[in-house]
Amino acid sequence: MLANHIPSLLGMVICIILSGYFSATETAFSSLNKTRIKYMAEKGSKRAKRTLQLADNYDKLIATILIGNNIVNITTASIGTLLFVDLMGQELGATVSTVVVTIVVLIFGEITPKSIAKDYPERFAMFSAPMIGALLWLFTPLNFLFSLWKKLVALLFHSDEEDKMSQEELLLLLEEVEQEGAIDKSEGTLLRNAVEFGDLEVQSILTHRVDLEAVEVNATKEEIAAKFTETRFSRLLVYEETIDKIVGVLHLKDFYDGMGINPKPLREIMTPPLFIHQTEKVDDLLQLLKSSKSHIAVVIDEYGGTLGIVTMEDILEELVGEIWDEHDEVEEPFRQLSENTYLVDCTVTLDDFCDFFDVTSDSESVSLGGWIMDQMQRIPEKGDQFTYENLTITATEIDDHRIEWVTVEVAPKEDNEEE
Repeated sequence: MLANHIPSLLGMVICIILSGYFSATETAFSSLNKTRIKYMAEKGSKRAKRTLQLADNYDKLIATILIGNNIVNITTASIGTLLFVDLMGQELGATVSTVVVTIVVLIFGEITPKSIAKDYPERFAMFSAPMIGALLWLFTPLNFLFSLWKKLVALLFHSDEEDKMSQEELLLLLEEVEQEGAIDKSEGTLLRNAVEFGDLEVQSILTHRVDLEAVEVNATKEEIAAKFTETRFSRLLVYEETIDKIVGVLHLKDFYDGMGINPKPLREIMTPPLFIHQTEKVDDLLQLLKSSKSHIAVVIDEYGGTLGIVTMEDILEELVGEIWDEHDEVEEPFRQLSENTYLVDCTVTLDDFCDFFDVTSDSESVSLGGWIMDQMQRIPEKGDQFTYENLTITATEIDDHRIEWVTVEVAPKEDNEEE
């Protein structure tokens, strides 16, 4: 009697295998790394090219998979019902068939194949590509009907949400990729800097006017030569009467010619300055510097006065980190004096300060010095101090009403909270 049911059993086994195939294919294509597949396709893999084509046509692909999966699952249930009814009778056979078929399909047609495909999505997607491609062509009429239905549903349930990945999502993706070890820490930092580069404003990276090196337009050639020697800069700003009236940029190569100091008047050898507003985006400034073939821009404030300058080097440092040359004095902005005490340069950004000491701040100040003056509500004097979270901050060095260095004492956060 059992021999009479061998074709039915064989049919169920085939249907369950196909169910597992469709389930695994669905998981594989929804989990695969398209960048990896694209790389293999560019290397000449025909399977990868076919897989990439199917992945790019995901709506028709998923419709084909669901059609095939439903066909084999319904067929399995139908065969199972007929088989168990014939073996056990009408009432008991239908119940047993429902339980057995459900368990078997869940284990061998859903859970197991999906788990395997989740671990090896690219490999299984390329394995299943030829068959699923043929079925995609076979089910073309049904896919056409489903595409019309999808358009109707899209009209009824129109979504205003954008499909583009936000900057926050991209940064989170970079963090996950770095944690998985696909990129190292330095590569992750470079990529994050590039992502955040578009939102960066000029005022956050400028060299402030109090730190500028400039010469007066009527200065003698000897004074200018001495300034070049003293600063070792290749460019100097030229102002008229006051630093708020920048009239040019003097290049070292123009100041000296083959015979020594250029005898021409200063106004003839200096180049016109490039002016930008403090709220200008850094990436826009980069394009402006490239198009004007300039390496320096003068940043003006809302009143038209000189706020500072931004150089091409400043912009590049935002991407790749600090760039040192042979003339720079290497200074550590955070110097550890003892186990819990640090000497901190007030020119560091507030973000770097908060990251270093693991504190938070919603202040709009860019530099640590500006933030400290906001906290004290006045220009600090040497020895002035205040407490912020678990930090005790003391003004250590003041120069011309500007705070340059502070001492930071760090208390354990749990002790600070108990107090």
